[in-house]
Amino acid sequence: MRSINNTVLVESQEKQQLFNLTCALTEAVHTAGIRNGFVGMYSQHTTASVFVTESQAALLDDVVEFFREVVKDGRPYKHNCPEFSDCDRQNATAHLRALLLGQSVMVPVVDGKPVLGQFQSVMLAEFDGPRRRAIHVQVLGE
Repeated sequence: MRSINNTVLVESQEKQQLFNLTCALTEAVHTAGIRNGFVGMYSQHTTASVFVTESQAALLDDVVEFFREVVKDGRPYKHNCPEFSDCDRQNATAHLRALLLGQSVMVPVVDGKPVLGQFQSVMLAEFDGPRRRAIHVQVLGE
């Protein structure tokens, strides 16, 4: 069994932004030459998430709005208060939003291709941009 590791860098320009990582995932599998196994993508950040959804523009707008509604800006989060936290970014909402999605996805690889449904894409959710993000990619298999 082989294990190939890589890093995908993403530069966000907005506070909240979604990126489609499916091409990077597919390229990692192709480059690794793994025929059967798994490919995983892992966000090395606590304010950015990797997840699977449909990459349709209207839906992605809805996703961003959903997180704004579920985790509201402007609330008195302790993480944003110097009395309780040493974080100067005041990014409690970004941490809480990322908690809802998680940091990683694992996708099966069969016959040299990632197994994704017809409408599935692997996405990165940036919740604390603009920033540079490192997404670890590992392909494991034969």
